[in-house]
Amino acid sequence: MALVLGSLLLLGLCGNSFSGGQPSSTDAPKAWNYELPATKYETQDSHKAGPIGILFELVHIFLYVVQPRDFPEDTLRKVIQKAYESKIDYDKPETVILGLKIVYYEAGIILCCVLGLLFIILMPLVGYFFCMCRCCNKCGGEMHQRQKENGPFLRKCFAISLLVICIIISIGIFYGFVANHQVRTRIKRSRKLADSNFKDLRTLLNETPEQIKYILAQYNTTKDKAFTDLNSISSVLGGGILDRLRPNIIPVLDEIKSMATAIKETKEALENMNSTLKSLHQQSTQLSSSLTSVKTSLRSSLNDPLCLVRPSSETCNSIRLSLSQLNSNPELRQLPPVDAELDNVNNVLRTDLDGLVQQGYQSLNDIPDRVQRQTTTVVAGIKRVLNSIGSDIDNVTQRLPIQDILSEFSVYVNNTESYIHRNLPTLEEYDSYWWLGGLVICSLLTLIVIFYYLGLLCGVCGYDRHATPTTRGCVSNTGGIFLMVGVGLSFLFCWILMIIVVLTFVFGANVEKLICEPYTSKELFRVLDTPYLLNEDWEYYLSGKLFNKSKMKLTFEQVYSDCKKNRGTYGTLHLQNSFNISERLNINEHTGSISSELESLKVNLNIFLLGAAGRKNLQDFAACGIDRMNYDSYLAQTGKSPAGVNLLSFAYDLEAKANSLPPGNLRNSLKRDAQTIKTIHQQRVLPIEQSLSTLYQSVKILQRTGNGLLERVTRILASLDFAQNFITNNTSSVIIEETKKYGRTIIGYFEHYLQWIEFSISEKVASCKPVATALDTAVDVFLCSYIIDPLNLFWFGIGKATVFLLPALIFAVKLAKYYRRMDSEDVYDDPSQH
Repeated sequence: MALVLGSLLLLGLCGNSFSGGQPSSTDAPKAWNYELPATKYETQDSHKAGPIGILFELVHIFLYVVQPRDFPEDTLRKVIQKAYESKIDYDKPETVILGLKIVYYEAGIILCCVLGLLFIILMPLVGYFFCMCRCCNKCGGEMHQRQKENGPFLRKCFAISLLVICIIISIGIFYGFVANHQVRTRIKRSRKLADSNFKDLRTLLNETPEQIKYILAQYNTTKDKAFTDLNSISSVLGGGILDRLRPNIIPVLDEIKSMATAIKETKEALENMNSTLKSLHQQSTQLSSSLTSVKTSLRSSLNDPLCLVRPSSETCNSIRLSLSQLNSNPELRQLPPVDAELDNVNNVLRTDLDGLVQQGYQSLNDIPDRVQRQTTTVVAGIKRVLNSIGSDIDNVTQRLPIQDILSEFSVYVNNTESYIHRNLPTLEEYDSYWWLGGLVICSLLTLIVIFYYLGLLCGVCGYDRHATPTTRGCVSNTGGIFLMVGVGLSFLFCWILMIIVVLTFVFGANVEKLICEPYTSKELFRVLDTPYLLNEDWEYYLSGKLFNKSKMKLTFEQVYSDCKKNRGTYGTLHLQNSFNISERLNINEHTGSISSELESLKVNLNIFLLGAAGRKNLQDFAACGIDRMNYDSYLAQTGKSPAGVNLLSFAYDLEAKANSLPPGNLRNSLKRDAQTIKTIHQQRVLPIEQSLSTLYQSVKILQRTGNGLLERVTRILASLDFAQNFITNNTSSVIIEETKKYGRTIIGYFEHYLQWIEFSISEKVASCKPVATALDTAVDVFLCSYIIDPLNLFWFGIGKATVFLLPALIFAVKLAKYYRRMDSEDVYDDPSQH
């Protein structure tokens, strides 16, 4: 029944199915971020026997010793082929050779069976003649024990040997009880195990539609991502174009902007310088006039008569000689004006160079918005294409044959479940019969060995070495009787037990060696996959049965292995032969429409750099002459004093000299002139010095802006030419490249999604692992672990106990003579020696 269950489950999934194609790889590309929800199954992948597994391994070792040869694949193939022949000619040489191969492979089992048959045949005969012989007072039947010198030693040897053999028999009986109990407990688990498998199969049936819904739902995720990029085409595509153009254009605009700033600074410096020069001319004239007035006043004061008298005359002469120092710097009024240069710069500034630069910046920054405006129609077309792709994918997934397969498989599952539940009570009833029979067999052996134990116990405990054979005690005599009862029961039942052992041994050993072991190693699948084996017209039976295409390589081993790896039904059954998902979800066909829409995407960008007016501005500024100005003449004056002498020091000196004169008009007049000189310094010299400082700052600015002006302008114009050439020659290619890149991004979402669909449908959807688990449950667990392993342990234990009954009864017969009360005896001179 277990094999029927497994076959129905496997063929139920495969039967009347359709097919389609998918690569055999089971590893999803790492670029895909989609993942089907994991499905949890209840049934364990493997079965563990627990501590009793040691006993099962012991039986397997014994079977390997009995049958050490490898699984006979070729022989089994020929046997199956012979089984399909309508009439077998046993005289053919190949038939004879096949028979010899079978005998050769089964040699160990046959030898064991022959020994068992000899045991079955000889034991009743030996028992019969032994019984008849003892009835004739032979074979130890005479109740007379002869005196022997080694009698005590023999008695002890017989007792110890019988005890060891009884222990061995007891171990075998223990194996039998354990095996019998295992069959009963494991059969009781069958219902729960079957329910667990059917629950997993129904999970497979229920989860598959949900998986397909999940796959379809991911299209909306993909489409939303694409729509986000389409709605953000200004930043995605426009930003990409801008990033490509920016490194070649922005530096030029930055340089031109810096030059525009320099022109403004130059104008401000020239204006400041021009006003400063005018102020210096006026201030220098006023200083000269003031100094001339004070000199006149001093000369008038020095005409005082007191200056003719010594020592005042010396002071007056000293003052008179210093008057030549009271002069202004005439070079301040001779500094060249900058009106021409200022006019040139003002002419340059008539064109708003800074505005032109800002216009260039703006033309770049407007690229994303222009892309957004110019691609509105194309974006709408791409969105329509994406919506239509969603409908196509939905139609393709709805036509997948997996749903039909699962519908048919559901019928098989229901029928199989009904069949299992209908027959499980019968199986449990047969199991109770088997358990009862095994219990009787083990109890019978237990009864025999108990008689031996009782015989040994009574014999050893009741034995009196001072008593003669005719005077032995009741306990000792009872022990001898128990031993003989055990011997009698052994003769009566051991051959029956051996029949059971031989039958269960032949069945259990062959099932273990021909089904369980090759199923685990998959050698059994390789036999079933032999071309033209199960059907002489089909190269591969499974593909011929399912698709009527026997040339297609679909093997039992491959289907089982793929299901074991949790692969999807589509890929496992090679469903591409009737429904090719790769062709139905042709990536190029679906993405071609998107590509054609993107190819029609035209972006026109008018990038403004500077223009002819801006170029002329730069050239005019380079020719305005500020780089040719004689800055040294200006700087030289800024380092000189506005007057010929430090007026403040001169005033203090004059004041000191005046104080050295006698009081009077001369002294007072000189002090007034000294105060006037201080006032001139404060009102005339200090403003001139401030103006000279301003002139110095303006000159420095002009030096900085005018330094290498021609080279800078030439470099800027060269960079401008390069940028203009780049815009003219490369802008279209940049737009095309970025558009293609943008298109690849949009298409890439759907390429990954469509590839993920193919992978998921082929490798993940409706994964048939529960089917492989159900087959393992039926064969490996139910048949091999629940039935064959306990059955083999049963015959191994019972067989060992039965075989050792033979030496046990021999020693029991020998030992009973030493325990039973005899009717006659030899003469014992010294009973204490006995």
